[in-house]
Amino acid sequence: MNHKLEADSIQLEFNGRKILSDVYIKCETGNIIGLLGRNGQGKSCLMKIIYGSLKCERSVRFDNVAQHESFKRPDLLLYLPQFNFIPKALSLKRIFKDFKLDYSSFEVMFPEFKTKYKSSINSLSGGEHRLVELYVIIKSKSQFVMLDEPFTHLNPIQIEKVQQLLNNEKQNKGMLITDHLFRHITTISDSLYLLTDGKTHLTKSIGDIQTLGYANV
Repeated sequence: MNHKLEADSIQLEFNGRKILSDVYIKCETGNIIGLLGRNGQGKSCLMKIIYGSLKCERSVRFDNVAQHESFKRPDLLLYLPQFNFIPKALSLKRIFKDFKLDYSSFEVMFPEFKTKYKSSINSLSGGEHRLVELYVIIKSKSQFVMLDEPFTHLNPIQIEKVQQLLNNEKQNKGMLITDHLFRHITTISDSLYLLTDGKTHLTKSIGDIQTLGYANV
């Protein structure tokens, strides 16, 4: 069964400055939706609003049913923020147990973790820490995931494997992804939204990104 996440009528203002004023975004299971925009345009704010951790005027719906605190419904939505969210004291064994995931499948894709099952997150590099967080969110049983700057600290080989993982897992869930490394987003996305001047624009081609003043492609 296909599922749908929609967010619209979002109004966000800080100190008299409108950050978001005319936003609509839709994500369906089986699709990767890219969200692009320059720094300060409100991409992370939009994700936090959808997640329910940032309060504002908005409408967020899952299969046409309003949901104001999505963070209470991990079966519907999980969110990877820009910052690390898994405590450094936890071991990989504990993390994979908590997320009910098979560690051996992770080892096959990322063999550099073969000897680290009992290691704590604190012993990992920044890229390895990010990779663990990214993997457990992507492989979760949630209908939708949002990924904010997922490729940060990853090396080119890891990025390629994560893109492969995203393409495989999109059969099971819908994904909303933003990253300043926009070419990684345009490569894997089924649809692209550009956030500029508080509004979202559904782009019909890569050329639209340049037309709307985001980047030369």
